[in-house]
Amino acid sequence: MTDSELSQILPDNPPDPADYSAQVLTTLDSVVSVRTRIPEDAMTAEFLGTERQGHGVVINDQGLILTIGYIVTEASSVWLVDHKGVTLQGHVVAYDQASGFGLVQTLGKLTLPPVMLGKSADLIRGQSLLLAGCGGPAHTQQVQIGGIEEFAGYWEYLLDSAIFTAPAHPYWSGAALIGEDGMLYGIGSLILQMVDQENTVNHANMVIPIDLLPPILNDLMLYGRRNEPARPWVGWFALESADALQIAGLTAGGPADQAGIQSGDTILQINSQDVTTLAELFRAVWAAGDAGVKISVTFERDLVTNTVIISTEDRSDRLKSASIH
Repeated sequence: MTDSELSQILPDNPPDPADYSAQVLTTLDSVVSVRTRIPEDAMTAEFLGTERQGHGVVINDQGLILTIGYIVTEASSVWLVDHKGVTLQGHVVAYDQASGFGLVQTLGKLTLPPVMLGKSADLIRGQSLLLAGCGGPAHTQQVQIGGIEEFAGYWEYLLDSAIFTAPAHPYWSGAALIGEDGMLYGIGSLILQMVDQENTVNHANMVIPIDLLPPILNDLMLYGRRNEPARPWVGWFALESADALQIAGLTAGGPADQAGIQSGDTILQINSQDVTTLAELFRAVWAAGDAGVKISVTFERDLVTNTVIISTEDRSDRLKSASIH
């Protein structure tokens, strides 16, 4: 998205701090900027870049920061900047591929108070909240929940109850979804273009619900990942098109690439089960077993149907991991 496009979705008038409760203002102070550098030979460098920036939220009194995982994935250095411009070095603690959350630990004394976690299951369509980046009210957008529904991402990612908010925050990565009570209800992940019934293009953000964090937080802090078998990873990027699933790209040398799948192939079945949506595709693969399981993939290429066996992997094995663990 260009700067001119971003300017079209910025708030016309910056919020007045007097409009917010003391609890909300305290929470806004605990939203920090997260900046990372990634090695050029990292698997995600080609798609996500080697310099990344977003936001994070202080969630405990030891300086643990919750952010969006793609900012910190494979990071070799992390810097955190608070609303006063104070800079501290950080260290990646965890990246959870299933939820998309990332955790960073500050390597220095952080004087910001931790933010309490709300219950995202209590949110309803039409509810007003704040989506905030580092910098206080001036970097905060008042939003409404447009929907809470399933979201499937082409990179083998699926949320059962993603939160969609509008208008969009132009700097959404790791932004904090905050309630009137000052509690944290989600972490900003994506900006999306949505077309309404009148063919008008509107921008919205997809937010990861905070309820996904508490069940896995201890595992992430202890092990850097969930303490359970990993999901099988195929290494393809699929898109839904006209009731079909088409491969738009592949991870070079990944399981699908090694098996001979090509961009442009149409995926028909996983283990003899028909799949027509991304959610069906991902669930069929994950239902086959843990990472390393072999799956049968039936696909169409040039009007010819073929079937191959793909040996899946644990995607984490391909990523540069945080040395803190």
